Amino acid sequence: MTSSARLTEIVADWIVDQQQRPLPEAMDHHVRRLLLDHLAGVVASAPREVSTAVGGHARRMYPGNAATAVGHGRMSVLGAALVNGTNGHGIETDEGYTPGSMHPTSVILPAVFAVAQERGISGSRVLTAAAIGMELACRIAAAGHPATRNRHFHNTPVAGVFGAAAAVSVLYGLDARTTANALGIAGSHASGLFEFLGQSAEVKRFHPGKAARDGIASVDLAAAGLTGPTTILEGKDGYFAAYAGTEGADWDPRIVTTGLGADWVLSNTYVKPYPCCRHLHGAIDAALELRATHRFDAAAIDSVRVGTFAIATKHAGRELDTVLQAQLSLPFTVAVALQRGAVTLTDFDAATRGDADVRALMDTVVVELDAAADAAYPRTGRPADVTITLRDGARYHCRIEQPRGEPSNPLSDAELEAKAQGLVEPVIGADGAKELIAAAWDFDSADVLDVLDSAVRVSLSRQ
Repeated sequence: MTSSARLTEIVADWIVDQQQRPLPEAMDHHVRRLLLDHLAGVVASAPREVSTAVGGHARRMYPGNAATAVGHGRMSVLGAALVNGTNGHGIETDEGYTPGSMHPTSVILPAVFAVAQERGISGSRVLTAAAIGMELACRIAAAGHPATRNRHFHNTPVAGVFGAAAAVSVLYGLDARTTANALGIAGSHASGLFEFLGQSAEVKRFHPGKAARDGIASVDLAAAGLTGPTTILEGKDGYFAAYAGTEGADWDPRIVTTGLGADWVLSNTYVKPYPCCRHLHGAIDAALELRATHRFDAAAIDSVRVGTFAIATKHAGRELDTVLQAQLSLPFTVAVALQRGAVTLTDFDAATRGDADVRALMDTVVVELDAAADAAYPRTGRPADVTITLRDGARYHCRIEQPRGEPSNPLSDAELEAKAQGLVEPVIGADGAKELIAAAWDFDSADVLDVLDSAVRVSLSRQ
């Protein structure tokens, strides 16, 4: 017997048992923080081109009136989950879990919202289901990372689909055996490749929506009687064998099970202060700190060296044809931070991407592997080491072990509210932003999606 024996069944048993218990007070508050962050990202993404494309597809392929796709009205459960999941990841503002390099909210919350709307399920039950699904997604992602990423898989959808299936199993009230079957079916839906990196392939934003949709489908199929392999996680041809490799060397089942039900790893999710890939945030923090401390003129910079962990070094692209390419570029975001003293959503527009001063500064940025940073990631930190040399020979250095927003370096509730307001006020106005913030803290029903959908569509009609 290996340490992974019965892993899927153990997880299914936990899902059924955990839903009978109230969330700890601290976890309930944390889930509401994640809910606020997620809803702000969904609203801010709704008017954008990717949302328009996916929303049009969903209206054609998933017509109905069961659930709400923010900015696109009512459609089927699967369609709403697909659109809202895409929007949740649409502007790179969604939270994440560093040990698993994944974003649980953009997969799990759209899935539970859509099912809850169809079935009229209360807010407290939705939050419990969401917490269970996000906890499992984080643990599965962490158990195989970075082996899964090194095999070119995007952890958010490939691990997230299991979390969506777990959460929706709670809302369906499935027993342990049927839940295990739903997880088994979800394993056949696990997908998402990193080939989008460095290209203008917006399919990255679609990945969480697809996983949310497929998690719901997995549960509905299991409830209808379709069976899936109840060894999907640990089996010799199962998820970890295919996506990570050899047990012990490439993945660790103990990360899935140790403390399950007692220690919520979900509490260690971060919130992003900048709307770009999380792997870039440590370097941005360092650049901003150096700029604020030493008050040099960006035009005086001769060179910028960024040392970081291996996966982050893959984000050194310099093509800026699209917003996504800029949001995945270390040289660009560091240059923006040094040039402007901030990195906001508007800094990824076409004007900034083409700005001559930003481009010139970006050309001075060199991204290198830092062995100590690579050894730390992902278990103990997400480090970045930045050295700036001015034309007069002055050198300034800053090392960030954990970027802003991690649990060890958190955003306060007030700062999170300010982030949300900044994202949604341009879309639904100041009153709409206040309503969204209040609805997240006082969440009692997924009907808030109808309110937000109406506000977004009124805004779009005026443009």
